[in-house]
Formats: sequence, C-alpha cells, structure tokens
Amino acid sequence: MNGALTRTKVLRLRLKDKHAKFLRDLAREVNFVWNYCNELQITMFNRERRFLSGYDFAKFTRGSTKEGLHLHSQTVQAIAQEYATRRRQFRKLRLRWRKSTGSRRSLGWIPFKRTAIHAAHGQVKFAGRWLSLWDSYGLDAYAIRAGNLCEDARGRWYLNACVAVPVAEPTDRASVRRDLGIDLGLQDLVATSDGEKVSAPQFYRGLEPKLAIAQRAGKKDRARAIHAKIANRRKDSLHKFSTHVVRAYDTIFVGNVNASALAKTPYAKSVHDASWSAFRTMLRYKCDFAGATFAEVNEAFSTQTCSACDSRSGPKGIAGLGIRAWTCSECRAVHDRNVNAAKNILAAGRRRLAEGIPALQGAGGRQMSVDPAMRPSPCQ
Repeated sequence: MNGALTRTKVLRLRLKDKHAKFLRDLAREVNFVWNYCNELQITMFNRERRFLSGYDFAKFTRGSTKEGLHLHSQTVQAIAQEYATRRRQFRKLRLRWRKSTGSRRSLGWIPFKRTAIHAAHGQVKFAGRWLSLWDSYGLDAYAIRAGNLCEDARGRWYLNACVAVPVAEPTDRASVRRDLGIDLGLQDLVATSDGEKVSAPQFYRGLEPKLAIAQRAGKKDRARAIHAKIANRRKDSLHKFSTHVVRAYDTIFVGNVNASALAKTPYAKSVHDASWSAFRTMLRYKCDFAGATFAEVNEAFSTQTCSACDSRSGPKGIAGLGIRAWTCSECRAVHDRNVNAAKNILAAGRRRLAEGIPALQGAGGRQMSVDPAMRPSPCQ
C-alpha cells in the first residue's frame, strides 16, 4: 500500500453453485471438529474443572488433517480458536452442537487463515481445489488475511475475505467543509438538515402478501427466496444512500435513536424494516474509509425544540406524534418536524465538537475523539 494508512475490510463474493456439494462436505468436517472441541471441553471440565483455550485445543487436534480430514491444518486451528472465543463470550460450559443433517442443521461455515487460501485469475484455491466465483472486486489485487466460507438459508455459498484497503486522508476531500445532521424515522426513513427526505421504502410490507401465500402453502424454498429479496432490496437502498451521503459531506451527525427498544413496541415491524442500525453501521465504516467524520449525538427533545430560537415549543407527547409541521410560538418560524429535528442534531453535534466533548459515549464506554483540525469554524 506504499506506506498509506490502511484498514481491514471484508469483501463478500458469491461462489458458483457447482461447488456447493464440495463445500458442504467440508462443512461436515468443520462440524465434526467443533463438536469434538465441545465434547473435549465438557470432559476436561468434569475431570479437572478448567476451561480450554485455543492454544490448549491445538495440542489435541494436532495431526488430525493426516488422519482423514480434508481441512487445512490452520482451518482446524481457526475452528478451535473460534470455539474458545465464543465459549468465553457467552460464559457457558459448552456451546450448541453443530448439526450436519436434519431440518435444523447448521448452515455451512468454513473458517480459514492466510496461508490456507490463494486467489488468482478470478478464482480462489482452497482445500486443494480451485473455486470459481463472481469476482466483482478484483480479488487478485488484494492480499487475503483471513476469513471464511459461509452458506445462507438458500444453500448459496459466499467467500468473506478480510483484506487491507487504503484509507483516504481528510486533506484528499474538498476544501469546503460540509456538515450534515440526520434524523431517522419510520414515515420518513431519513430527513437531513439540508431538507432532503427519503421515504421509508417498506420492503417487507410490499412483499408481505406474497410471503404469506408461500408460508400458508408450505413452500419453504419460495418463502426463503422472498425473504432474501426483501433483505437484498433493503441493503441495496441503504448502501446507495449511505454512499451518496459520505461522498457529499465531511462530517455526519446521526441521532442515537434506540432501535432495540422500539423493536419491542407495536411499531416493531416498521422498525425492523427501516433497519436504522444497519444504516448507521454503513455510515460509520464508510466514513472511516472516506476520511470523513461520523458521530452519534443525543437526539432528546430534537423534535420539540425550535432550530431557529432554541425554544421548546414543538408538539409534545403521544398526541403530538401525528403533527408533521408546526409553527414556533416564540419566533413564528414554520418547521417540518423531521427536518427541524435533523437541524437540531446538526447543531448539537457541532457544539460538542467545538467544546471538545465526545459526540457520544455508549453503554460500552466507547468514546469518539475528534481531531481539533476537524472542528467547525465559527462562521459555520
């Protein structure tokens, strides 16, 4: 990368269906190794009251690839390390067994490390076989660090490869800084401080009648295909808009709406269809690669506060949720509810950056530090 700053990015490419049987056979061996680690952990705890690490598992799995397994030796190590990591994460004595057959079988998953895979001329070599794929990224130009092969509910296989990509410097962007505040909602998926509004596409509700017909008829394959179409449409829409925003603005502030809490309300279906969390995740990592700044700010009272005079004169309570436009009783400014909230989010983000306060500190204590050179000038 010629000394340039890089970040790790995951490239997802679909493999040709003709390799599905070969990959399913490898996935059975992965399940065998996983279940062996699970059984070994139970035995060691009952015998010695201790938990095994990935390094400990390596002592027991050494030489397994010479005894009939077709997996790469580092793939066996990766399975054991992943098992140890997940067991610590969930704080359990054992994890769920991976099943290779039956109606509740585990979807295929084959991890690998750097030396276990090789990309060349639009293909990848894995476990001694060349696998064809739809190479939309030009995989030959990247050095694959690690990753996995995984199967979706429709039986299609994908390569998830971790690669290093260069990160744009802030100086590479336009000299004129542009800041944006974004308010997330259900009727309007996105409302920006510049007045741009994107209506909620409602991909799930659009295909819900067809999905209901397929489910009532017991057509599981058709139901899976409809679910995949809904997810792909939603992801495509979010990717296009998030890319547009990151390319056009240098600093982006988004309200910290609690999607998980709202998903437990009667609006759950609309909340899941809006996919706010996925949208914020896209903005976050795309800003990292584009050299832009992303921050979440507290959106409390953003819809009630007048963005012109800061008086809290907007619609309040449940009764005010249906009011989409209102006039400030103090300065007589007319506001669109969502655009006004986006302007308040932008103002809150600018104030926090100017004061040197982290834009948001979440429950996990993660803070965002801001370079003083990225702070807005007083004229903004």
